[in-house]
Amino acid sequence: QVQLVESGGGLVQPGGSLRLRCAASGFSIARYTMSWHRQAPGKEREIVASISNTGDVTAYEDPVKGRFTISRDNRNNMVYLQMNNLKPEDTAVYYCKALLSRDYWGQGTQVTVSW
Repeated sequence: QVQLVESGGGLVQPGGSLRLRCAASGFSIARYTMSWHRQAPGKEREIVASISNTGDVTAYEDPVKGRFTISRDNRNNMVYLQMNNLKPEDTAVYYCKALLSRDYWGQGTQVTVSW
């Protein structure tokens, strides 16, 4: 069955970096746009970045532009989110999403940016 598993989250100081990973199974990501989303406490889930099936087209929300980079490895069925210059407001649970016949979500990985 379709499964997405995120990893790579953790506690990091402001200005630090993390690289999130999303391992997909049960389907080939090569056919689909993939995206990263996040949900902070008390807030709605929001999109962070997306990437086309070939990786040629990427899009980012304004708060993360210039700091985050989404990428993919279709051969290994992986999607990544490189996060640099992290800020306390980036603290959230980060989710990977695939839109097939419906949305599929992973379980999320916690990112905490704090001193």
